[in-house]
Parts: sequence; structure tokens; C-alpha cells
Amino acid sequence: RGTIKQPAKRFRSSESGRMHPMDPEHLRKLLDRVQKGDLSVEMALRDLKVLPFEDMGFAKIDSHRAVRCGFPEVIFCEGKTTEEIGRIAIAILSHSPLLLATRASEACFRSIQEGTPTAQYHEKARCVTVCPDGHLEGGTGRIVIVSAGTADLPVAEEARITAQIMGCAVETIYDAGVAGIHRLLHQTRRLQDANVVVVVAGMEGALASVVGGLVDAPVIAVPTSIGYGASFGGLAPLLTMLNSCAAGVTVVNIDNGFGAGYTASLINRRRDAIETEEAIETEKADETEEADKTAEKDGPSSE
Repeated sequence: RGTIKQPAKRFRSSESGRMHPMDPEHLRKLLDRVQKGDLSVEMALRDLKVLPFEDMGFAKIDSHRAVRCGFPEVIFCEGKTTEEIGRIAIAILSHSPLLLATRASEACFRSIQEGTPTAQYHEKARCVTVCPDGHLEGGTGRIVIVSAGTADLPVAEEARITAQIMGCAVETIYDAGVAGIHRLLHQTRRLQDANVVVVVAGMEGALASVVGGLVDAPVIAVPTSIGYGASFGGLAPLLTMLNSCAAGVTVVNIDNGFGAGYTASLINRRRDAIETEEAIETEKADETEEADKTAEKDGPSSE
């Protein structure tokens, strides 16, 4: 490593004080300083972790979030005007080929679609997505999403769309609540093959504990606001899930399908990466063993 000659500099506009976009020119300057020894790798990484954002006045777009967190900033549409949502979407897509907007109405979708004709609306999930090929199917690893009842589907679908646009393979088991537990037990093998299980349930929320007792994978429980009066808008299933006696169950907020899908995707990615690395190491070991056997069979060469 070269000697550090100057402290790290932030790339800011001298006129506005805003951070520049993460464009190739500024990245090139940063990497050139590392190459010349003017900046250490650690200092460069520190700068890369805080750059950049775009100040739109009503919003500051974190166009660097995909580098730090593995996925671009997501638009939560509630509380924003359709004009704001459309402008935010264009700003995000100027830095990333992917877009996810949650809690979106059809009016929000139309606002995004005006600037991005390839946008898709997922009515049940209330989500808008933009991805390069327009298709969410496929992906890696294996996430299974379970819903207790049909009324829980909007939250479950939000989790599914989130996980799929993050590049994960998702399977669903819907309407398999504890009132007819045989419907769930029939799917035990699928549950046990998952890297992560997301369980979405309202009413009393017992389903998460049942699933947690069947699998050795993390279970992410999502309480929903579905239920009669004493459900208290999802508080009853939330407390049930927080008090689960099944190890490996963690809980997100009421109706937070997005949070569950996002967290499940991060876990799934890590597990898939570990399995891929293990497969590569196994293949290398097999190749080495085969080479050793061949060398032993041929014996030492004589000159």
C-alpha cells in the first residue's frame, strides 16, 4: 500500500454543497488516487460508503444504497403526491435498473408509468416494479411464503414481490392456517427445503409458532391487521408471535410484508452464497483427489 499523502475528500459541488452522483468519472478519480498511493483502500471504502445522494428539495434520493445494502432505495408511496412519486422514480432509475414502490395506488402506478412505460402494477400487493426483462420469476435460493388465510394475501404478496425483485426464488403456500392444519402439514417437505420461511397471519397469529416447530430455517413472522375486535388491528397476533415458544421465529411490524420479504432476501442471499462456495470447494477437492489418484496410478516418470 502507498503512503497516505492527503486525507480523503468528499466529492461535493462547490455551488450547492450537494454530493455528486456516483458516476464513472468521480469513481475513476477516487480509484486513481488509490492506485497512486494518495489514498488508502480503507479511506476510499469509507468515502464510497457515504456517497452520494440527490437533493430534490422535497426528497433526498439515496442513489448509493444498492452499493451499501444490496438493493436500491424503495419508494413508500403513502403520504406522497403522485407527482413526487413519479419524480422520485425517475431519479432512482437514473442510477439503477430496478425499482420497487410499495403501498401504491393505481394513480401512483400511472405516475411512474408516465416516465417509465415498462413499469408493472401488482394490484394485490399494491406494488409497482421496474426490472430489466420485465419478469420477476426465477431467482436463486428458496424462500417459502405462507399465509394463514386469503384475507392475508395482500401482505403476503407484498413480501413475495419484494423478494422476487431482489432476485430470490419464491414459493407460496396460501390459505393454510391452523384452523385446518392438515393443509399446512401436507406441505411439510416444501417448508423444510426452504432457506427462509415467511409466515403471514392475522386473527390470533398461531401459524408462525407451528411453522417454527417444523423447520430448521429462520422463520419471519408477519402479523396482519385481519381479525375481529379483540384482534386490535393486528396487536393480538403481534403479541402471540413475539411470545412464540418456537425457536428461530422473529417478528416484523403489523402488515409489513415488505420488511419480511426484504429481510428474507438478505438471509437467502447469504445462504445461497455459502452453498455456492461450498459446492466450489467440494469440486476443487474432488479435482485434486482425482489428480492425485491419476499421478499415483501413473507412478514416477523415469528419464
